[in-house]
Amino acid sequence: MSRVFLFALTAALNPTLLTATTVMLLLPNPKRLMLGYLAGAFTTGIVVGVAIVEWLSDSGAVSQGKHSVAPAVDFAFGLIALVAAYVIESGRMERRRARRREEHGDKPKKPPRWQEALGQGSAKTTYLVGLLLSFPGASYLASLSAISKLDLSVAGSVVTVVAANMVMLVLLEVPLLCFTVAPEWTPTMIERFKGWLARNGERALVIALTIIGVFLVARGIAEIAA
Repeated sequence: MSRVFLFALTAALNPTLLTATTVMLLLPNPKRLMLGYLAGAFTTGIVVGVAIVEWLSDSGAVSQGKHSVAPAVDFAFGLIALVAAYVIESGRMERRRARRREEHGDKPKKPPRWQEALGQGSAKTTYLVGLLLSFPGASYLASLSAISKLDLSVAGSVVTVVAANMVMLVLLEVPLLCFTVAPEWTPTMIERFKGWLARNGERALVIALTIIGVFLVARGIAEIAA
């Protein structure tokens, strides 16, 4: 079960979701906009997730390849996390951005259409954006694969998929909870968090990716040795 939520937590580190949350926080009525996006993301994540889990369970591929696939998945995602941590820490991404700015001048890059759609300030629009941008990525697919190996009932699989989605969408859920519990205090704390993120965000991401990467690689080794 830990594998399910570890991959779901990795899926939460989604640049698109982080960007969407940041954009909505800067708009009027961010709570309403984030609720729309969250509803759309849950719709896609749960419907597609349950379908994939049931397909994997019925196909028989899970039981046949369980012992060989599981360590490979751990190694693959562990190495990806470690490489990403190294790249961020070494500053290559920042140097690449600087070179691109020099090559293309200082003209601001036009935001993608989904960001422009979020700027319209409609909960219906954010629902559609969340619906379309929440199809499974690699980490969520790995989480769904782990769920399919648990031999749960249909109801148990559905509950676990819902729980994995709740972990995966934590970047939306935490601000929404704060707006509900402390609507006056939340905007000030968001500004403070944005300042902290600007100063320490890359370092925190490096630490998180390194921990996840080392854990997954170590578990892959342990599974092979078992």
